[in-house]
Amino acid sequence: MVLPEKGHLLRIFIGQSDKKDGDPLYEWIVKKAREHGLAGATVTRGILGFGAHSLIHTSKILRLSEDMPMIIEIVDTLEKINSFMPIIDRTITEGLATTEEINIRFYRTR
Repeated sequence: MVLPEKGHLLRIFIGQSDKKDGDPLYEWIVKKAREHGLAGATVTRGILGFGAHSLIHTSKILRLSEDMPMIIEIVDTLEKINSFMPIIDRTITEGLATTEEINIRFYRTR
């Protein structure tokens, strides 16, 4: 797969405890992105954050949260990201999704 120099980044913020059909929602999103032929996806676990409810989620041992922030980043063309959005839009009940234009320096495999 070849990506153009100008691409887009879809960034999705959800909670670690969010589920889809009993499985972690972040895993479901990555699998769906792969099924839809998107260029790639990465999931990162946050160590501190808050969202719309203003509840602090932290990994500090004295206040250990069971719902840490999860960030899924997906890079591809705007057209492919826009075609993927309805799939996740009807599935994610709480969270945040952003898009931004990015410069792709390289996308390669061996």
